[in-house]
Amino acid sequence: MSRNGNILKNLDWPTIFIFLGLTIFGWLNIYGASYNFEQSSIFDFSNRAGKQFVWIISAIFMGCIILLIDAKTYDIFGYLLYAIMIVVLLITPLLAHNVKGSYSWITLGPISLQPAELAKCITAIALAKFMGRYEYKLRDWRDLIIPFAIIGLPMAIIMILQQETGTALVFAAFLLVFYRQGMSGFVLLAGVLAVIVFIIVIRFSIWPALILLTICFGIMIWRTWKIKRYYKWLLLLAFIAYIGYSAACDFVFTKVLQPHQRIRIEVLLGMKDDPSGAGYNVAQSTIAIGSGRLFGKGYLQGTQTKLRFVPEQDTDFIFCTVGEEWGFVGSAGVLILYLIFILRLIMIAERQRDNFSQIYCYSVACIFMTHLVINVGMVLGLLPVIGIPLPFFSYGGSSMIGFTLLLFILLKLDATRVEKLH
Repeated sequence: MSRNGNILKNLDWPTIFIFLGLTIFGWLNIYGASYNFEQSSIFDFSNRAGKQFVWIISAIFMGCIILLIDAKTYDIFGYLLYAIMIVVLLITPLLAHNVKGSYSWITLGPISLQPAELAKCITAIALAKFMGRYEYKLRDWRDLIIPFAIIGLPMAIIMILQQETGTALVFAAFLLVFYRQGMSGFVLLAGVLAVIVFIIVIRFSIWPALILLTICFGIMIWRTWKIKRYYKWLLLLAFIAYIGYSAACDFVFTKVLQPHQRIRIEVLLGMKDDPSGAGYNVAQSTIAIGSGRLFGKGYLQGTQTKLRFVPEQDTDFIFCTVGEEWGFVGSAGVLILYLIFILRLIMIAERQRDNFSQIYCYSVACIFMTHLVINVGMVLGLLPVIGIPLPFFSYGGSSMIGFTLLLFILLKLDATRVEKLH
């Protein structure tokens, strides 16, 4: 009882205040995005703002329950939670209905839930449990096999069986956690190079990609000429693998990706101009944001949103409502608040005393950062439209609860750190 009695004292209250600020402002913007001139109250439970209020209260209540649970519970039952999550992800496509080509939503009466949103939290717990062991050290690529499998299994199920590409791609955020724990920067460099090669092959042809690869690997071999022969063979094998990857890019793009995914990439890369089709969302979103100018049109005064020009304007494209009604100043303020929030999470991760807590906290920070960058990037037309929510802003119960669980488990672990210091 004494430990729970000190929980309010030990909580990181600045992070909680930022969470509440983002949540409340997000709720106001959901009302602004879904508002029509016949609505009278933000608490009207027949519209999305009223429903989101219920989800916010439910999420905060669940967060408070989490603060009362012993922090050791997440470490002890990490693998069990992960196994249950995998089973739920596997049966979801059997129970789900087709929602815009995705089979990731389970309907329980009047409520629709997306288990994939909760999978990020449980995967972070399982990853922290495995990598947080005292005897675990990240020395070479063999030490990454099981962590990659922990991340890759739910990612593959969500992408292949549930056909929810956007949510699956968020799991790539865990690569940043590996880098913080000692993974070689060459792995991240390899990932960036793979993206660049893919873009060059799709946008131009395979030959410019091969020239780029030859130059890159030539420089690496020249810079590492005096290293062991073992590493030279690895570089040579990597070069051959990238050549094969370059040849496979066109096949993946034309045969593996869905038509709507291909057209989004083609529009982003300037290969096609489709303002009334695949490029419609981004075109209307940028118009809405640009029309807000410096200070915006005023709350509930956005014409693009009120006239429903922007699809998904209270979910994936909620940031365009901020831009139109609050202008550049409001948009910049939201991004600065998110930046402070993420930096705060990183600071909390750095001060943890045990590996489990530190790895989990870094996972949370990377997930929030990835959601922010991808969501804002696609709304501004800088990234393909893949449909992931903006944390605490986008309408949706699954995302609201998922993000709140991620955060409040982090807060509980951090509060336990304070207790250990005493």
